[in-house]
Amino acid sequence: MDPTGTFGAPTMLSVLIFLAVGTLAFAVMVGVRAREAVRRRAVRATIDENEDVGRRSLRYSGLRAAQKLVDYTAKHYTSVESKDVKVLRQRLVRAGIYDPRAPAVFFLTRVVLAAAFGFAAFFVMPMLNFHGKASFWVLVLLGAMLGYLAPSFYLDRLVGAKKVEHRSGFPDFMDLLVVCADAGLAMEASLDRVARELGDSYPSLSANIHMANLEIRAGRTMTEALEHLGDRLGLEESRSFATLIQQSDELGSSIGDALRVYSEDMRHKRLSRAEEKAYALPAKLTVPMMVCIFPTLFVVILLPVIVRLVTHTW
Repeated sequence: MDPTGTFGAPTMLSVLIFLAVGTLAFAVMVGVRAREAVRRRAVRATIDENEDVGRRSLRYSGLRAAQKLVDYTAKHYTSVESKDVKVLRQRLVRAGIYDPRAPAVFFLTRVVLAAAFGFAAFFVMPMLNFHGKASFWVLVLLGAMLGYLAPSFYLDRLVGAKKVEHRSGFPDFMDLLVVCADAGLAMEASLDRVARELGDSYPSLSANIHMANLEIRAGRTMTEALEHLGDRLGLEESRSFATLIQQSDELGSSIGDALRVYSEDMRHKRLSRAEEKAYALPAKLTVPMMVCIFPTLFVVILLPVIVRLVTHTW
């Protein structure tokens, strides 16, 4: 420092050189560390890839082969327009499966399960001392038939569950349509609004209504879209609803009044189904009472008498 209290030129030059060298050293150090981190990650990724290459290649080749098999079967099914294939597609749609390759997957599942159940019966039956008997091959054939029919049974259960959901939610669907019609919304806007409102309570019904709305936006008429909705739902109520809208449109009557009357009819039908189930409950409880409750009552009532008879204590 000069006698005047300021830094001299040599001191300022030294400070600037020190800062420049420090900054350069820090930059070099950061670059070296980043390069070393990248190198370690690359080495680790290479090691992991080398360790899993055999397993990954086997898995990917298996998935690729399965994909090719599914695509080939799907191509075969798309080219065939037989009655059985159409019925199968309709059942899959009613079960909530909309993938165009679903019939091919269903067919392959049938074949695989039939072979698996048949081989399982072939290897398990000798352990149960059925080897060499006449019923051995019958049981193997029954196992193969069970594996072949198992996907159909499962699909029927899915269709039944979806049908119950659709039947339970259809009266609510009609009530919401009446509310939208009274609010002045058009049928397309009403369907879109109702589909969004029913998404949490009845997701399958909401998805089908949304698809009907998309068909209308794509250029189909309201009648065609509602007829397709009835085919997907598999309910007589939905087909009657499509006929109701068509007749109201052709005759020029009020759609709101028609929807209100039909909604009341749906509510009465739902109440009638609930009453029918309630009236059938005593008859359904007869067998459990006879099998589980009455024997217990007989034991409790007659056991003291039997004990006194055996011990001769009166």
